[in-house]
Amino acid sequence: MLGVHKAVFPVAGIDTRFLPATKASPKEMLPVIDKPLIQYAVEEAIAAGITELIFVTGRGKRVIEDHFDKSYEVEHVLRARGNQKLVELVQSIKPPEVECVYVRQAEPLGLGHAVLCAEKLIDGEPFAIILADDLLTGQPPVLAQMVHIFSHYDSSVLAVEEFASHEASSHGVIDGRHWDERVINVSSIVEKPTPEAAPSSFGVAGRYVLMPSIFEHLRALVPAGNGEIQLTPAIHSMLKDEQVLAYEFVGKRYDCGTKLGYLQATVDFALRHAEVQDAFDAWLHDRLRSSHPSVGESGLSGGQAGPGIFPPH
Repeated sequence: MLGVHKAVFPVAGIDTRFLPATKASPKEMLPVIDKPLIQYAVEEAIAAGITELIFVTGRGKRVIEDHFDKSYEVEHVLRARGNQKLVELVQSIKPPEVECVYVRQAEPLGLGHAVLCAEKLIDGEPFAIILADDLLTGQPPVLAQMVHIFSHYDSSVLAVEEFASHEASSHGVIDGRHWDERVINVSSIVEKPTPEAAPSSFGVAGRYVLMPSIFEHLRALVPAGNGEIQLTPAIHSMLKDEQVLAYEFVGKRYDCGTKLGYLQATVDFALRHAEVQDAFDAWLHDRLRSSHPSVGESGLSGGQAGPGIFPPH
């Protein structure tokens, strides 16, 4: 059985929800404290054993390539200032053993089309897909949890989380039956149904580990009226031929494709950041207390729930 060594990052899309911030800078480069969203996604992939990072880019996304490239100018300035610690920090953005590959999606024709753009680079291997605007935390990292499930069952795996009924239209929603703790055998998947039509309360959370057979199903799809090819219908088509599993990951998802989710991630990460957590906790507590006098005296960060323990399989 092949391992999972490649991950696709579809980063070609145009984001309108964060304009004007994303007019000239990709949404994947929005920072949460001191790292952009795409770097959190890459770190998660590397922690799962991924050694080839495939970025499906588009017009105006060159800054992502620059971020993971070596910056001689920045390193030279930092060395001249005697700041070796920051030199090492910049160099650690991408370990030397990890390869970055870039392929252009000429038109924004949907997530499925973006994945198809990477087919030749996948070369018949199982692979991961990571949507960087879904920022996931977990211990082990969520993709590592999924690779563990994949290696156990030798089947495609979708990360899912339970959602409130009114959020159905924001998810690809699965149906199926539980096989094992946190593992669901998928019987169907539908893209962004109405709350009334949702087959369950489990939605996909921006992480996939897929067999290469997904490409056959993507190529067979008839594009939608707007010309887009989506990933969800192709996964539904796979179910006719092979098993697909959903995994209720251990951790937390921040939907950083929305302003609210992005702000929630920024606050939670600040409350865990070694450099600022104490000062930020004190400031935030004072700010809340001045607005809401009933807030207690104990601060906020001490009550943050951890991501949980990965259950054995």
